[in-house]
Amino acid sequence: MLELIAANVRRRMMRTAITAAGVAIGVGAVVALLALSAGLNQSAAQLVHLGRADLGLFQREAADPTSSVLPLSLLRRVRAQPEIREATPIQLVVGDVPHAPGAIVFGVDPDGFVARLLVLTAGQPISPGQVDVGDRLASQLHLHVGDTLHLSGRTFGVAGVYHSGITEQDMGIITVLSDAQALAGRTSDEATTFAIRVVPQTTAVQATKELSKAFPGLLAISEPSEAIRAGANNQLISKAVLLIVVLALIIGTLAVANTMLAAVLERRRELALLGTIGWSARQLGGLVLGEAVAVSTLGTAAGLLLGVAASKLLPGALGLGAFISPVLTLWGLSRAILIGILIGVLGAVYPIWRVARTESIVALAAT
Repeated sequence: MLELIAANVRRRMMRTAITAAGVAIGVGAVVALLALSAGLNQSAAQLVHLGRADLGLFQREAADPTSSVLPLSLLRRVRAQPEIREATPIQLVVGDVPHAPGAIVFGVDPDGFVARLLVLTAGQPISPGQVDVGDRLASQLHLHVGDTLHLSGRTFGVAGVYHSGITEQDMGIITVLSDAQALAGRTSDEATTFAIRVVPQTTAVQATKELSKAFPGLLAISEPSEAIRAGANNQLISKAVLLIVVLALIIGTLAVANTMLAAVLERRRELALLGTIGWSARQLGGLVLGEAVAVSTLGTAAGLLLGVAASKLLPGALGLGAFISPVLTLWGLSRAILIGILIGVLGAVYPIWRVARTESIVALAAT
């Protein structure tokens, strides 16, 4: 049967190619959006515990953590909360590092715990007009202590190289808060987030609840999963993934069903002949199903390649290139493959029914 399936798929190459192309577009869109969603999730999750913070405070309803805006005038009230051990502001700046669009500049208070807890592997702590570079970014850009770095038209000296163990931070740059505020075009009374360490007697979850009550306009996040759910961009992408999956299933199923139905109608005499030599309706249905899955498999393979290529372009097209890099996961690719195969199975349902409903297989040749 496999040889017959392969021969029938090759018989109408143009029709097969057009149908497979429709499946490929749907599968490719799913792969690209899943990769973008995974990358956004990874970035958002790592920003919660910057500088070994127990939790982070962000602006509620911000599109993503990097777009949050908090007034520094709130910092004194936050520090006065009984569950807070330390609180320090961080200004995030994206898209300013040459040759590393995904790198983030972290503006910190030199006296805050984020700066104090940095492990310098070379050089010295930051001062105004200087930067410390994460070891992973320093390796990528071949930066060393004493080099210069240009950020938004300003020149900074590389004072040191650090390691934090947090990917986003080790792929970024640390500056003093005032320099980062200037790079971001923010006033001296604004920051992106407050990094929080809680007192030993209080858990991060308890502190999150208390801070949410005390500051209803802020979003206290202690778990990476909360950061993932909080981002409006991530919610938008998640909904887009669901919409694309539904559209891919509908459009792909209709395309495959149309192709297989045409094939059944064109090959009525052939199917009748198979029936007369002993093929049952179940076997004929299996033949139709095999051909449908074969076509969808070709489209799925092309869709995986298309999706991988598109995932590299989506962050820039959606304005997120400075914040995330797409992450292709085995689970994401597996879901796309399952969708492609499901398209073939669903697309074969009606043509199989047309074959199976005929009382006599020989009747297929009647017209």
